[in-house]
Amino acid sequence: MIIGDKIKELRLQCDLTQEELANRCELSKGYISQLENDLTSPSIATLIDILSALGTSLKDFFSEEVEEKIVFSEQDFIEKKTEQMTLNWLVPNAQKNSMEPVLIELNKNCATEEDVPHEGEEFGFVLEGEIVIHLGKKKYLCKKGESFYFNSGKSHYIINTKEKTAKFLWISSPPTF
Repeated sequence: MIIGDKIKELRLQCDLTQEELANRCELSKGYISQLENDLTSPSIATLIDILSALGTSLKDFFSEEVEEKIVFSEQDFIEKKTEQMTLNWLVPNAQKNSMEPVLIELNKNCATEEDVPHEGEEFGFVLEGEIVIHLGKKKYLCKKGESFYFNSGKSHYIINTKEKTAKFLWISSPPTF
């Protein structure tokens, strides 16, 4: 980490000149300039004073915050094709999250694997075609434009009994795919 660049960035965010920062810390403008150009290194006590004047702490100054990825494109999706279906994990590494969205294209007259009872909830939205949700001993028809939601405490799977592909978004919480 280059300390000088970060101090300068913070100073500019606070809308301070080098002289104003120097005055607040009882330092010279030349010393602040040397710090920002990495020509000198501050003592810990001096760095604490400067950071305090800039409204931050040592901990925050040195933390390397990783930018969280918010938007995912088709290049980020992970695809798996089988004879029965195509699965697209829409958020890479979603297993670490509290929910996992998957876009599924279920081929005609095919079914997903049966999922054993587990803790959690399932939500889906049918984009094309229609599907039948098998939940325990009951069946539920879900058509294009409709959604489903259930507790995962019973065995469940989805079947496409029609002659055309069904496409639906399936979100499970916690992740199970």
